[in-house]
Order: sequence, then C-alpha cells, then structure tokens
Amino acid sequence: MDDLRRRTSCSRRQMMARLTGSALGLAAVGMLAPLRAAEEAISKRPPMITPETEKAVEKANTFLAQTQSKDGSWRARSGYGTYPTAMTALAGLGLMAGGNTPVEGKYSLNVRRAVDFIVLQGEKNASTGLIASPNEEMRPMYGHGFSMLFLGEAYGMERDPDRQEKIRKVLDKAVTLTGKSQSGPGGWLYTPDSGGDEGSVTVTQIQGLRSIRNAGIKVPKEIIDKACKYIENSANPDGGIRYRAGQGGASRPPITAAAVAVMYNAGKYENPVAEKSLDYLKKLIKGGGAANVFGGHNFYATLYCAQAMYLSSDENWKAYFPAVRDHLIRSQGQDGSWMGDGVGETYGSAIALIVLQLPYGHLPILQR
Repeated sequence: MDDLRRRTSCSRRQMMARLTGSALGLAAVGMLAPLRAAEEAISKRPPMITPETEKAVEKANTFLAQTQSKDGSWRARSGYGTYPTAMTALAGLGLMAGGNTPVEGKYSLNVRRAVDFIVLQGEKNASTGLIASPNEEMRPMYGHGFSMLFLGEAYGMERDPDRQEKIRKVLDKAVTLTGKSQSGPGGWLYTPDSGGDEGSVTVTQIQGLRSIRNAGIKVPKEIIDKACKYIENSANPDGGIRYRAGQGGASRPPITAAAVAVMYNAGKYENPVAEKSLDYLKKLIKGGGAANVFGGHNFYATLYCAQAMYLSSDENWKAYFPAVRDHLIRSQGQDGSWMGDGVGETYGSAIALIVLQLPYGHLPILQR
C-alpha cells in the first residue's frame, strides 16, 4: 500500500511538472508573440515610414470610415461646393493606398461602398458617360477624372465578375465622354461641353485614362498622346507649366507638379519637358520647404509633387519625403483629419493618406 502511495505521489509530481512546464512554455510563447508581431511589422515597414506615420495613417483611416455617408459617398464641406464624386473617389483612393480593396482589408467595406456610389453616378448618366452628380458639381470634369482613376484602380482588385462588369461598362462610357470632350489643342475644361481647356482638369483626365488603360480596358492611345502634347505646349522656358496652352502666363507650381506626375504615368520618363519641369520643382522645394511652397493650393500640389518625386527616383524621394511626412504628422487634427486647401477635411485627409502611403505601392498607377 505504501509503495502504491509513493508511485501515485510520484506520478502526480511528474504530471504537475509537465503541466507546469507546458504552462511556462505557453506563457513564453505568449510573451514572445507581441515581440514577433512587432518585428514582423517593422520588417514590412518601407523605408522612412515611421511608427508615427502609421499612427497618423490609422487615425485618418478611422476619420474617413466614420464620416462616410450611408450611400457610400463623402462630400466636401466648404464654399466650393460638395463635389460628391470627386470627394468619394479621392477618399476611396486614400483608403486603397493602404492596401484596402473592395474585397480585402480592414476598410474593404468602405472601399466597396465608395465603388458602388461612383458606379451608380455613372449609371445614372449612362446616356452621356459623365461620372458626376450634376446637381452638386458645378465643374464635373474634376470628379469625372478622379472617378476614372478610382474605378480604374479598383477594377483589377474586384473578384466578383458581375461587379467587375458593371465597373467596366461605366468606364467604357466614361472614356467615350472624355474623348468627345477633348479640345482641339488636346486639353479639357470644367464641363464636358465647354470646348475649352486648362491644365488642372487636363491632368485628371490623363491620369484617369492611364489607370483605365493599365487595367486592360480599351483607351484610344491618340487621346492620351494628344493630351500629353497639350502639357508640352503649356511649358514655359523656366520649366514650369502655365495655366493654359496657347496663351502666355506665369508658371504655376501646382500644375507643374501635376504635369510631371501624369507624364510619368503615361510612360514619358525621358520626355524633355517632364525632365525640365522636374528640375523646376526640385529647385522650388530645395531647402526643406517642400510642405509650404505652393500657397493656397498646397494639398493639391503636394498630391502630385509627391508622386513626381516618388516615381522619378529613389534619390529624389529620399530628399523630399521626410519634410512632407513630418509636416503632415504635425498638422493632423485631433480627429485624424486635415483641412485641405479650404476644400474640406475629406479632401485633405484623402490626399494626406495617398502621400503618406506611397511607399507601400498598393495603387498600381503609382508603382515604380
């Protein structure tokens, strides 16, 4: 009997030792898991993306998710108007820049609802092909261009064949509308029937068309070539781009930044005008003032200047990004937003997200 008790007691001690060892092992694993997760996050973090950058991005994502309307849209809150298609397209691009798609990511539902809203605007105007909410947009070609860009990027990420087909139909009609609206010199103005042109609208059409073409949807090459020629004809001797081709005027730094970005989108990296315009920008932002050299159109210009620097070379990007990154982090509101150029928090937050997340390379149009 004593022998049995000794064996039982020994077995219990052995069992407790094994259980204790397992518990310690599990505890050790539990303690190591956060460390491994942190190491993995750091290993996936692109150069110059800091923990502070990630926090700012997440706050901005949360802001956009919380301010999206039930119909999937965002609207500007300023004296410029509400511009729902332009704001929704830009906000959707800001979320997609972080790897969110219509089917994947923490904010995938927000992206999907944004896609549905933009597609619906195109379907409502199927007879013309204009992607816009005409009652709310006095200058609908801005929203049309941004919407082409957004849907072009989303098209290849969509997995549902029926939804993808709906996007394709809207984009086919949008391309037709843009082609018909192109002016004789090759640009576009604020409305599709204006017959005029100027630089800021023209760059939205070029970038939208390139996104669609990159997605595998037919876009006549001559439309893009003619538009790029318009940019070339808008160049001043100092390398800057003026407001409109065919007339004089001072160089406009914001339009110059946009022109360089879209020329690169069109594959014209060695174009003499693009190269000279890039040099103009580099001189302008030299000395660390990259965040404050564009005046009242700072967010608009930063959206494109960042693209130009990122796409041009790693050297240019390294010289440019830290100052802009730190400026954006410092100027972010408590609610996670940025007021952009007086247009509104949606506009500013969307642009900041696109700029801060460029190094992740999630948007096909902005990949090196």
